[in-house]
Amino acid sequence: MKKLIPAYLRVPVLFFIIFGMIEYFIDSGDRPAFIKFPMVNVILLVVLVLLIAIEIVISAADAIVYQILPEEEKAKLAAQENLKLKDKVWFKNLMSKLTRTVPIENEASLLLNHDYDGIKELDNNLPPWWVYSFYACIVFAAVYLVRFEVLGADNQEMELKKELAQAKIEVAEYMKNAPDLMDEKTVTQLTDAPDLAIGKTLFENNCAACHRADGGGQIGPNLTDDNWILGGGIKNIFHTISNGGRDGKGMISWKGTLKPKEIQKVSSYIMSLRGSNPKDAKASEGEIWEEETPSVVEVK
Repeated sequence: MKKLIPAYLRVPVLFFIIFGMIEYFIDSGDRPAFIKFPMVNVILLVVLVLLIAIEIVISAADAIVYQILPEEEKAKLAAQENLKLKDKVWFKNLMSKLTRTVPIENEASLLLNHDYDGIKELDNNLPPWWVYSFYACIVFAAVYLVRFEVLGADNQEMELKKELAQAKIEVAEYMKNAPDLMDEKTVTQLTDAPDLAIGKTLFENNCAACHRADGGGQIGPNLTDDNWILGGGIKNIFHTISNGGRDGKGMISWKGTLKPKEIQKVSSYIMSLRGSNPKDAKASEGEIWEEETPSVVEVK
């Protein structure tokens, strides 16, 4: 017998509802559950087969019931199925509840004593859906007024400001642990031997031509003494390597050629050359640089 929603729509809709519930309730991290857990595919296949089997059983049962019906019932059923949607009983009842319309044959009871050039006025009731929507708007306005004007809840502007502030905190936290987003403000000195070994290799391949393999200086300045032209320390060295030296006579920028993590390792290796005193080192250039220590305020 004819259904309001055909089987070829019911089965996919139900299947995807079940699929969505499985994805929602199974914690699979950053990957879909059906990819991370192969057993989910088996379950979904069983669900699909069951839905199809249920539709087949229902269709067969309907066919059997239809065959055993009397001819009069078959005729009534056929007449019902051939009716247009707006002529069906359930549709008429639904529209009557939503609109409370009066049948045309009874409109005389709604006539008002107004007649404008032959135009007559009916005293129809407002549709219930409109009335309830109006009441809902009143309730919403009252709740909105109390929440934002009386209790002082955050409006959209305040929520945006808080979200932006939180986003800045999260970005700063992410920058601390994201090597490819490191800069001179977040870089830290590395002291582990494997990191310094990689820094040494990078230095010999990219920096030795100007600073010598031992850091004693050639075209570029000596990197083993306490004097620095653009400032020492891990942050200043990282900045100089990333952005280049002085305009016109300093070294080029290595940003884009070396990754931030690689620049960190090279900078840490250069820091480890301090005081190594290589033979025939270049004369000191710049000013003596000392690491600033935060001042301690004594509280009594």
